[in-house]
Amino acid sequence: MKFRTGIGYDVHQLSKGYPLYLGGIKITSDTGAIGHSDADVAIHAIIDALLGAANLRDIGYNYPDSDMKYKGIDSKLLLSDTAQKITAKGFKIENIDCIICLQHPKIAIFIPQMQEIIAKILNIDREDISIKATTTEKLGFIGREEGIASYAVTLLSKY
Repeated sequence: MKFRTGIGYDVHQLSKGYPLYLGGIKITSDTGAIGHSDADVAIHAIIDALLGAANLRDIGYNYPDSDMKYKGIDSKLLLSDTAQKITAKGFKIENIDCIICLQHPKIAIFIPQMQEIIAKILNIDREDISIKATTTEKLGFIGREEGIASYAVTLLSKY
């Protein structure tokens, strides 16, 4: 058996008048993330980790913001397509660990729902997806509530 790891990162600016999508759900917030798609940083970081582990380049290469077919797209659709690409290369997702860096709003109560949605899309156990939330203690662009970031790592196996 062969194992491959991948790391993903995504960041988006926050602004009033935009929706906030995280882990496939819409979060009630005064500000939302600005992006070409729905700007779901958690799913974008997971996609990047998966693509990297399978040596399929990155999210920008596979789903470029210069392509209008991705304008406003639901990131869950991109995650589903990524899962198909991973499977086509013979990989199985062993686990995903994701952290969302956001000063406000608090999102811990939404994590089980995020895990459920992502697990269903990827056809893996909810227990194989860890999602955590943290603040930056009011430091930097995240602490000033100007932006949001997410990191993800994954382990893939291939027989």
